[in-house]
Amino acid sequence: MAVEDTDVRRCAVLALTKGGYELGRRLAASLDGDFFACKGRLAGVFAEVWQGYPQIVCIMATGIVVRTIAPLLQDKYRDPAIVVCDEQGRFAVSLLSGHLGGANLLAQQVAVATGGQAVLTTASDVLGHTALDLWCRDLGLIPGDKAALTRAMGRLVDHGSLKVWSAYPLPPLPPDLQTVNDLDTADLIVSARTTEGTAKGALLHPKSLVFGIGCNRGTAKADIARAVAATCAQHQLAPEGIARLASIDLKQDEAGLLEFAQGHELVVDFFTSDQLNQVEGVSTSAAVLRATGAKGVAEPAALLSAGPGSTLLVNKMKWTDVTTAVAAIAEHLVITTKGTLEQ
Repeated sequence: MAVEDTDVRRCAVLALTKGGYELGRRLAASLDGDFFACKGRLAGVFAEVWQGYPQIVCIMATGIVVRTIAPLLQDKYRDPAIVVCDEQGRFAVSLLSGHLGGANLLAQQVAVATGGQAVLTTASDVLGHTALDLWCRDLGLIPGDKAALTRAMGRLVDHGSLKVWSAYPLPPLPPDLQTVNDLDTADLIVSARTTEGTAKGALLHPKSLVFGIGCNRGTAKADIARAVAATCAQHQLAPEGIARLASIDLKQDEAGLLEFAQGHELVVDFFTSDQLNQVEGVSTSAAVLRATGAKGVAEPAALLSAGPGSTLLVNKMKWTDVTTAVAAIAEHLVITTKGTLEQ
């Protein structure tokens, strides 16, 4: 079966033996997935489904799964969830991407379907601690250094709790995470800035920045990218913290701006000159007013997009063919199932 149907099917079920085929077909139906008979072609099927399916159930020995997937492995942020099940359905082992990929939940679903037992080995689940990678995902927090977050996970397992410093109000924390006011003692640091890390603390960047963009007609995507990167570097802002872009509605068909936004999976909010002119306390330009009818673009657009209570972190900066400004979203971080700021 081809992988093209994966917009509907999230799970691939693979089996090697006659007994495995029978269970595999039942599981595929139960999980709304696709079944693959793999005898004599396991490596080829794995290569086919690896990129197309976020979840894979393997009805076969754990050893053969490990040896087959070894060349395909990247990291837990990109690898699919892998669950291994014996052909009697007695055990469903969460083998790979237990948290972010959802293998732990998938193992439980397989166990329910077969009447067997889910086997979970992730330390946070075994010990009852917060799964930090899931907590970050649900808050929309992007690790500045994935290795630092991994080290923090190890400290949580070893010590039972972590200290959190945040530049933003946080929702109620799990009992094993405690807020602190002393940045130097924090294990986790929630900030849009790249300079607030410590030797101990892992930086976590919220999607809290709105970039206001003004540009000349025909400005290339690369020029916009350089201006955004330079603005972030000069003001120690994490590019990962950009939530969206904003500009004047005259730029709705500006190819370079739209290409930059698409390439970074960012939405662009567009505002009319009347809307931009209603924003007080921003930089003005007679040249911009003559060309667009707005007294300014980058600063007021950023503030309007960021919403009520937002603040201007970076005043208008002029680059070659591009003007940038940055506003900070004021709303509190709220746990969601989508990993984004609830606004």
